[in-house]
Amino acid sequence: MNLTVFGATGGIGRELVRQALDAGHRVTAVVRDPARLEVTGDTLEVVRADLTDPEPLRAAVAGRNAVLSGLGARSRKDAGVATRLTRTVLHAMEAEGVRRLLVVSAAPVGPAPEDDGPLDRGMRGIVSAVLKDVYADLSEMEAELARSGTDWTSVRPPRLQDKPLTGHYRTVVGGFPRKGRFIARADVAHAMLSMIDDQGTVKQGVGVAY
Repeated sequence: MNLTVFGATGGIGRELVRQALDAGHRVTAVVRDPARLEVTGDTLEVVRADLTDPEPLRAAVAGRNAVLSGLGARSRKDAGVATRLTRTVLHAMEAEGVRRLLVVSAAPVGPAPEDDGPLDRGMRGIVSAVLKDVYADLSEMEAELARSGTDWTSVRPPRLQDKPLTGHYRTVVGGFPRKGRFIARADVAHAMLSMIDDQGTVKQGVGVAY
């Protein structure tokens, strides 16, 4: 496949690029600073862009089978960046008629499992309160996706870890795995790549966790 990855210098973005290349895909990595992208490959193209204008991005998404995004706030002060940057990507995709888009969101944006215990409910409530602005940004990002003409999937992980790829995790379309508290960034990337051709995840939020 021919893929484009936004946010390719972030933790999940780098894994998306690395795993996609290892799987034999052609990858276009869109970054603000190419020096920060440590991944290399014969089928990798690096495009420098600041994501403020959709027009320069059109060439980076044109003719692609799918676009994957690891864009999002790295801290509370960056709240708003996910919606703003994703909106730019959506405009570029729609201008080029590219439909498949997978993005990273977060577990608290989606529904909690109905049988969650008090510990998980309490942890979810605390995290949601502390990162209120970040999750509000992600909720608005998902609203932008829903208003778009793309075949989108929003992948919602819990607390992220910098650990090796396992390939073993649970996913719930339209919900979240019970007692799913952690997942490695590498496994989030793995899940996103595996969902590209999964029609059951189109226009859905998907909870993913160990």
